[in-house]
Amino acid sequence: MSGRLLVTGAAGHLGRRVIEHLIERKAGPIIATTRDTSKIADLATRGVEVRMADFDKPETLVTAFAGADRMLMISTDAISAPGRRLAQHKTAVAAAERAGVKHIVYTSFPAPRPNSDSVIEDDHFWTEQAIAASSLSWTFMRHGLYTDGLARFLQRALQTGTWATATQNRPRHYVTRDDCARADAAALASGDTSKRIYEITGPAAPTPAEVAAIVSDVIGRQVAHVNVPADVLRSGMEGAGLPPTVVGAMIGFDIATALGFHAIVTPAVEELTGRAPASVRDFVTANKAAFGAA
Repeated sequence: MSGRLLVTGAAGHLGRRVIEHLIERKAGPIIATTRDTSKIADLATRGVEVRMADFDKPETLVTAFAGADRMLMISTDAISAPGRRLAQHKTAVAAAERAGVKHIVYTSFPAPRPNSDSVIEDDHFWTEQAIAASSLSWTFMRHGLYTDGLARFLQRALQTGTWATATQNRPRHYVTRDDCARADAAALASGDTSKRIYEITGPAAPTPAEVAAIVSDVIGRQVAHVNVPADVLRSGMEGAGLPPTVVGAMIGFDIATALGFHAIVTPAVEELTGRAPASVRDFVTANKAAFGAA
């Protein structure tokens, strides 16, 4: 038995989908937490217990987590100020211990490592360390980059015909947000208390050139991939006025890809959920409007 299941960040895109999948699985009882409970008030009518939890307000967390046996801690989006997100995560882990949570499922990132240039990788590495040092058992769900983000990343490329990355055209195992949510829900509801790491990937790891070819074919508008040095890409992002933490994160994704950290493909999604993940072509085909199909 998995006991009472708690999902943090339940008003976010990922959290909401996890809740939906838990309901479909008839798992639970389910507790959903968020800073603004009005955004998920409708879940209460479906048998979900809705609670307020603000990771910047530690005094709210022990009460919010009380009674939960297993908790999905979705990494927050507080990357604008270095150190803020990691502090939030450490606070939440400590509160989970005090509240009597037995197991944490954490949404992490491929091959996290200490990296002061990329707050994404750095935060995930140290959060995993904090969880591992706690008294709780844990599951790390290392989500690959979301396929969903391609529409945003390629908006300008579809206008100019050129998509520039610093990946050295190395493979990247894109996975959809919904496949991640299905896998997260399955891991949370499983009752597994062993310490596990799952690399959550799509069914293949296409290169940027292959992704560009897929998008061109499906959307009907030609876009070609070109590789540029990381410093050149960084200068372009800075010139466009992007915040330093966002620039560091984006460059970090490409460098990690160039080093091969995003090339691994695993059967984790299908093993956890019983259904294979969607491919890049599947996603683009189903979401043509988001890409501005010709």
